[in-house]
Amino acid sequence: MKISLLQYAPQLNNLQANLDAISALMAPSDSDLYVLPELSNSGYNFIDRQNAFDNSESIEDSIYIQRLMALAKNKNAHIVSGFCERDNDKLYNSSVLINSEGVAGLYRKLHLFLNEKDYFEPGNKGLPVFDTPIGKIGMLICFDWMFPEAWRTLALKGAQIIAHPSNLVLPYCQGVTPSYALVNRCYTATANRIGTEGDLTFTGQSVLSDINGKVVIKGSKDESQLLSAEIDISLADSKYVTARNHVFEDRRNDVYGDLNIGTND
Repeated sequence: MKISLLQYAPQLNNLQANLDAISALMAPSDSDLYVLPELSNSGYNFIDRQNAFDNSESIEDSIYIQRLMALAKNKNAHIVSGFCERDNDKLYNSSVLINSEGVAGLYRKLHLFLNEKDYFEPGNKGLPVFDTPIGKIGMLICFDWMFPEAWRTLALKGAQIIAHPSNLVLPYCQGVTPSYALVNRCYTATANRIGTEGDLTFTGQSVLSDINGKVVIKGSKDESQLLSAEIDISLADSKYVTARNHVFEDRRNDVYGDLNIGTND
């Protein structure tokens, strides 16, 4: 399959400009999966909760999602995008998995970063994995990267690729996610934004890593880019790092316990 990471600067308070930027970046490509940054519909650095609310949309009547559905249909593709989600009077920092028919998956960010705690509710959808025609896809968002349990949980649930929409400002994540890909023997796809909003400057360097922890593609620090690569997602089905070492079966749960892996509900 072919995967593309979109790296650009979503604009605060300007949904149309964000849709135009996404459409322009995707136009020359023919990927099976596109991964976009965190809060791609809204921008990130809100001045207050009302500002965040004004930039949010509900899943059911979202102009942004309708446009991404049209792009997915035109490209015969799946799209993972960060999304400022309104659910009645609550806001969530969410990620949506979109195909031509609508939203095929929804994840709400578990680990809120800095001022996000003033605007968003903590995620309440758990860590689902979505079985699609192109593979089994899990989703995390930005600061979720700090918690290895999240990556391992998705991998144990069968995720072949973990899409990771991000608005990173710290300099660490892009160096860490290849290690998560290696220890879980799955692909990791971090789509980070660029630019500056208020007092925040984002670090770009979107990165795709393979099951051996190799960086397949990596973006610049400050340029809008479409970053694409061909991957064999079926390689993530094998958890053997040697002929006699299986990264899940060799775990010593009798010593350090096990993660409580439930269903995707």
